[in-house]
Amino acid sequence: MAIKDIEIVKTEILSDNWYTLKKITYQYTKPDGTVQQQSREAYDRGNGAVILLYNTTSRTVILTRQFRIPTYINGNESGMLIEACAGLLDQDSPEDCIRRETEEETGYQIKEAKKIFEAYMSPGSVTEILHFFIAEYTNNMKVSDGGGLQEEEENIEILEINIDDALAMIESGEIKDGKTIMLLQYIKLKSIM
Repeated sequence: MAIKDIEIVKTEILSDNWYTLKKITYQYTKPDGTVQQQSREAYDRGNGAVILLYNTTSRTVILTRQFRIPTYINGNESGMLIEACAGLLDQDSPEDCIRRETEEETGYQIKEAKKIFEAYMSPGSVTEILHFFIAEYTNNMKVSDGGGLQEEEENIEILEINIDDALAMIESGEIKDGKTIMLLQYIKLKSIM
Protein backbone atom coordinates (compact mmCIF):
# COMPACT_ATOMS: atom_id res chain seq x y z
CA MET A 1 0.00 0.00 0.00
CA ALA A 2 2.81 2.40 -0.81
CA ILE A 3 1.96 5.92 -1.83
CA LYS A 4 3.83 7.55 -4.71
CA ASP A 5 4.39 10.86 -6.46
CA ILE A 6 4.77 12.77 -3.19
CA GLU A 7 4.90 16.51 -3.86
CA ILE A 8 5.28 19.42 -1.45
CA VAL A 9 2.66 21.95 -2.57
CA LYS A 10 3.28 24.71 -0.03
CA THR A 11 5.48 25.38 3.02
CA GLU A 12 4.65 28.07 5.57
CA ILE A 13 6.85 29.09 8.51
CA LEU A 14 4.59 29.27 11.57
CA SER A 15 7.39 30.03 14.03
CA ASP A 16 11.16 30.36 13.98
CA ASN A 17 11.56 31.56 17.54
CA TRP A 18 13.50 28.66 19.10
CA TYR A 19 13.63 26.22 16.19
CA THR A 20 11.40 26.10 13.10
CA LEU A 21 7.74 25.11 13.03
CA LYS A 22 6.41 24.68 9.49
CA LYS A 23 3.00 23.95 8.02
CA ILE A 24 3.53 21.64 5.06
CA THR A 25 0.83 21.07 2.45
CA TYR A 26 1.59 18.04 0.30
CA GLN A 27 -0.09 15.68 -2.08
CA TYR A 28 0.48 12.10 -3.14
CA THR A 29 -1.07 9.40 -5.28
CA LYS A 30 -2.79 6.54 -3.45
CA PRO A 31 -2.53 2.93 -4.70
CA ASP A 32 -5.98 3.24 -6.31
CA GLY A 33 -4.73 6.21 -8.37
CA THR A 34 -6.55 8.99 -6.56
CA VAL A 35 -4.61 12.07 -5.50
CA GLN A 36 -4.84 13.04 -1.82
CA GLN A 37 -3.81 16.43 -0.38
CA GLN A 38 -3.06 17.01 3.31
CA SER A 39 -1.53 19.64 5.59
CA ARG A 40 0.61 18.83 8.62
CA GLU A 41 2.85 20.76 11.00
CA ALA A 42 6.47 19.69 11.36
CA TYR A 43 8.92 20.95 13.99
CA ASP A 44 12.53 21.08 12.79
CA ARG A 45 15.06 21.33 15.59
CA GLY A 46 17.90 19.56 13.82
CA ASN A 47 19.24 16.08 14.46
CA GLY A 48 20.74 14.90 17.73
CA ALA A 49 22.79 12.29 19.54
CA VAL A 50 22.34 10.49 22.85
CA ILE A 51 24.67 8.29 24.89
CA LEU A 52 24.48 5.91 27.81
CA LEU A 53 27.69 5.72 29.83
CA TYR A 54 28.07 2.41 31.68
CA ASN A 55 30.62 0.84 34.00
CA THR A 56 30.69 -2.97 33.99
CA THR A 57 32.84 -3.19 37.15
CA SER A 58 30.58 -1.08 39.38
CA ARG A 59 27.42 -2.02 37.37
CA THR A 60 26.43 1.64 37.15
CA VAL A 61 25.22 4.04 34.49
CA ILE A 62 25.53 7.82 34.26
CA LEU A 63 22.26 9.69 33.75
CA THR A 64 21.28 13.33 34.08
CA ARG A 65 18.36 15.17 35.65
CA GLN A 66 17.14 18.53 34.40
CA PHE A 67 14.04 20.66 34.09
CA ARG A 68 11.95 20.11 30.94
CA ILE A 69 9.06 22.56 30.47
CA PRO A 70 7.08 20.30 28.08
CA THR A 71 6.91 17.60 30.77
CA TYR A 72 5.88 20.17 33.38
CA ILE A 73 2.94 21.43 31.32
CA ASN A 74 1.92 17.82 30.65
CA GLY A 75 1.60 16.66 34.25
CA ASN A 76 5.15 16.24 35.59
CA GLU A 77 4.77 18.21 38.86
CA SER A 78 8.45 19.07 39.27
CA GLY A 79 9.29 19.28 35.57
CA MET A 80 12.50 17.37 36.33
CA LEU A 81 13.32 14.50 33.99
CA ILE A 82 15.95 11.77 34.28
CA GLU A 83 17.67 11.27 30.93
CA ALA A 84 20.70 9.91 29.17
CA CYS A 85 23.15 12.60 28.08
CA ALA A 86 22.08 14.10 24.74
CA GLY A 87 22.41 17.12 22.51
CA LEU A 88 21.83 18.57 19.06
CA LEU A 89 24.43 17.97 16.37
CA ASP A 90 24.56 21.60 15.27
CA GLN A 91 27.35 21.43 12.64
CA ASP A 92 29.16 18.45 14.21
CA SER A 93 29.17 14.79 13.24
CA PRO A 94 27.15 12.57 15.61
CA GLU A 95 30.41 11.23 17.09
CA ASP A 96 31.92 14.68 17.72
CA CYS A 97 28.62 15.94 19.12
CA ILE A 98 28.26 13.12 21.63
CA ARG A 99 31.85 13.45 22.86
CA ARG A 100 31.32 17.21 23.37
CA GLU A 101 27.93 16.77 25.07
CA THR A 102 29.24 13.99 27.32
CA GLU A 103 31.99 16.21 28.67
CA GLU A 104 29.77 19.32 29.01
CA GLU A 105 26.90 17.51 30.72
CA THR A 106 28.55 14.73 32.73
CA GLY A 107 32.17 15.82 33.10
CA TYR A 108 33.44 12.54 31.60
CA GLN A 109 35.84 12.70 28.66
CA ILE A 110 35.27 9.68 26.46
CA LYS A 111 37.60 8.65 23.67
CA GLU A 112 35.31 6.30 21.79
CA ALA A 113 31.59 5.80 21.63
CA LYS A 114 29.88 2.88 19.92
CA LYS A 115 26.98 3.86 17.67
CA ILE A 116 24.20 1.31 18.05
CA PHE A 117 21.34 2.69 15.93
CA GLU A 118 19.38 5.73 14.75
CA ALA A 119 15.70 6.46 15.39
CA TYR A 120 13.00 9.02 14.72
CA MET A 121 11.63 9.78 18.18
CA SER A 122 8.36 11.50 17.30
CA PRO A 123 7.90 11.14 13.51
CA GLY A 124 4.34 12.43 13.49
CA SER A 125 5.50 15.97 14.25
CA VAL A 126 9.29 16.27 14.72
CA THR A 127 11.88 15.88 11.93
CA GLU A 128 14.77 14.90 14.24
CA ILE A 129 16.78 11.71 13.77
CA LEU A 130 18.53 10.72 16.98
CA HIS A 131 21.88 8.86 16.86
CA PHE A 132 22.20 6.41 19.77
CA PHE A 133 25.56 5.61 21.38
CA ILE A 134 26.94 3.67 24.33
CA ALA A 135 30.37 3.96 25.95
CA GLU A 136 32.08 2.45 28.95
CA TYR A 137 33.34 4.92 31.54
CA THR A 138 35.76 4.75 34.44
CA ASN A 139 36.36 7.19 37.28
CA ASN A 140 39.68 8.35 35.77
CA MET A 141 37.76 9.69 32.74
CA LYS A 142 36.14 12.37 34.93
CA VAL A 143 37.74 15.70 33.94
CA SER A 144 35.22 18.24 35.28
CA ASP A 145 32.06 18.60 37.34
CA GLY A 146 29.87 18.63 34.21
CA GLY A 147 26.41 20.09 34.67
CA GLY A 148 26.11 21.71 31.24
CA LEU A 149 27.11 25.10 29.96
CA GLN A 150 26.25 28.15 32.07
CA GLU A 151 25.54 30.26 29.00
CA GLU A 152 22.88 27.70 27.99
CA GLU A 153 21.46 27.69 31.56
CA GLU A 154 21.25 23.90 31.51
CA ASN A 155 21.58 23.28 35.28
CA ILE A 156 22.13 19.54 34.86
CA GLU A 157 22.45 17.18 37.81
CA ILE A 158 24.64 14.10 37.20
CA LEU A 159 23.39 10.78 38.56
CA GLU A 160 25.40 7.56 38.91
CA ILE A 161 22.85 4.77 39.29
CA ASN A 162 23.12 0.99 39.65
CA ILE A 163 21.85 -0.62 36.42
CA ASP A 164 19.26 -2.73 38.24
CA ASP A 165 17.95 0.35 40.03
CA ALA A 166 17.79 2.25 36.73
CA LEU A 167 15.77 -0.53 35.12
CA ALA A 168 13.44 -0.61 38.14
CA MET A 169 13.00 3.17 37.78
CA ILE A 170 11.45 2.57 34.35
CA GLU A 171 8.81 0.33 35.90
CA SER A 172 8.17 2.72 38.79
CA GLY A 173 7.77 5.66 36.42
CA GLU A 174 10.79 7.57 37.74
CA ILE A 175 12.39 7.28 34.29
CA LYS A 176 9.93 8.29 31.56
CA ASP A 177 12.28 9.55 28.84
CA GLY A 178 11.98 7.39 25.71
CA LYS A 179 15.60 7.61 24.56
CA THR A 180 16.84 6.69 28.02
CA ILE A 181 14.48 3.72 28.27
CA MET A 182 15.66 2.49 24.86
CA LEU A 183 19.33 2.69 25.87
CA LEU A 184 18.84 1.01 29.25
CA GLN A 185 16.86 -1.80 27.65
CA TYR A 186 19.48 -2.15 24.91
CA ILE A 187 22.35 -2.81 27.35
CA LYS A 188 20.15 -5.26 29.25
CA LEU A 189 18.96 -7.02 26.07
CA LYS A 190 22.53 -7.30 24.72
CA SER A 191 23.81 -8.56 28.12
CA ILE A 192 26.36 -5.75 28.28
CA MET A 193 25.66 -5.46 31.99
